[in-house]
Amino acid sequence: MGSQTVSPIHSYVGPRNVRPLHLKKVDNYPRGLSKLGICMDPRTLRTMAAAMDSTALPAMTTTASNGVPVQALQTWLPGFVATVTQPRKIDDLIGITTVGSWEDEEIIQTVMELTGKAAVYGDYTNIPLSSWNLAYERRSVIRFEEGLQVGYLESARAAKVKVDSASTKRNGAAIALEINRNDVGFYGYNNGTNRTYGMLNDPSAPAYKSLPAGASGKTDWANKTFQEITADIRLVANALLVDSKSVIDPTEDECTLTLANGSKTYLSVTTDNGTSVQDWITKTYPKWRIKTAPEFDGANGGANIMQLHAESIVADEVSTDDKGVWSQLVPAKFVTIGAKQDIKVYTEDFTNATAGVMLKRPYGCVRATGN
Repeated sequence: MGSQTVSPIHSYVGPRNVRPLHLKKVDNYPRGLSKLGICMDPRTLRTMAAAMDSTALPAMTTTASNGVPVQALQTWLPGFVATVTQPRKIDDLIGITTVGSWEDEEIIQTVMELTGKAAVYGDYTNIPLSSWNLAYERRSVIRFEEGLQVGYLESARAAKVKVDSASTKRNGAAIALEINRNDVGFYGYNNGTNRTYGMLNDPSAPAYKSLPAGASGKTDWANKTFQEITADIRLVANALLVDSKSVIDPTEDECTLTLANGSKTYLSVTTDNGTSVQDWITKTYPKWRIKTAPEFDGANGGANIMQLHAESIVADEVSTDDKGVWSQLVPAKFVTIGAKQDIKVYTEDFTNATAGVMLKRPYGCVRATGN
């Protein structure tokens, strides 16, 4: 076997610690950002800064006339209302592990199985020997690209309406790359030969458990009572306990319950004395997080799904990894390829890299459908 390069994990942000990035200190920022998968070459940044117009935006002027022009009677509300994009939830559900490099082809997780069975002792019997076996789970790295171009006339005209065209397009490029990364995190990416999977199609993901119908004859929570909804939640909690052979205890371990958007509101269903499903979960499973994902709406042939997974395996005494159940593998969140100022056009290009997600411990995850 040839030599292997073990890539150090540059950083890991758990699902409970994912926060927006706020730049407050600029000292040694290229090195600090690189640990988060954001790679910006200082020389490229200087080129970008030199291309930005630092002149003040022109003031609005009016022309004298006999009448009052309608523009003088208009009041403009401050700011811009941007079109909204669907929330990107993959980081919130399973965190993000920055590992490897943008140019890597694959990210590999080694799986070790210990073998052997103790036998009754005898002076002249054969000694039972323990051993081990290795397997390798691969994920292919996918790179995306998004750039911007700003013309000289475009920039000047955009300034008239208080818009920095280059900065606005740069923000749009960053969002576009994040949307792609989030999509891969849920659905994977298939080019015919690669192994890049998402949370909804990971080959190790367990089969969906069908929730029972309620008194109404339907399985969806819109037609179920408090008792029936809590019974569904107990079903997945018990399945996690049983499937893991008690390695995971849902009443004691930190878990994440992810629901479809269309199901979350029914956690407000109450009993006659005013106790809601949400209150019951908080009391019964105090270490759970309850999250939603729009990708879970109608994900199983039109039926909503729900997922309960442990965030880490506390009882695992042998593994030497992070002991997580799910891992999102991201070599690079945002990389500046370069910036170029031509005579009339200014161009920038950006890229990212992701290997999707990996369900490293299938026994730590339960999925159900019909809620």
